[in-house]
Amino acid sequence: MLVIVKNGIDTPEGKRGVRLARDMAADLVLIQNGVYFARYAELNNFDGKVYVLYEDLLLRGFSDGDIRKDMEKIDYDILVDLMVGSDKVLGML
Repeated sequence: MLVIVKNGIDTPEGKRGVRLARDMAADLVLIQNGVYFARYAELNNFDGKVYVLYEDLLLRGFSDGDIRKDMEKIDYDILVDLMVGSDKVLGML
């Protein structure tokens, strides 16, 4: 399962998306303002794989060193491949 989060850390929707991914042991994709989760403790004990849309990171002033090493930076082509290859996709929260 794949959960896509586009809302930021300060929104109930964003927090709900991360919580849903954690509770369902799903992989998480952070896009748009959701990339801000890559810097905060909400993802510290996250068991699934975390993908971050690299273009959105750059647009918000992040650098490679601003996110954890275990997060995979992806582009839109890889995002589409992840969505097609997943049995279920939830988002955009």
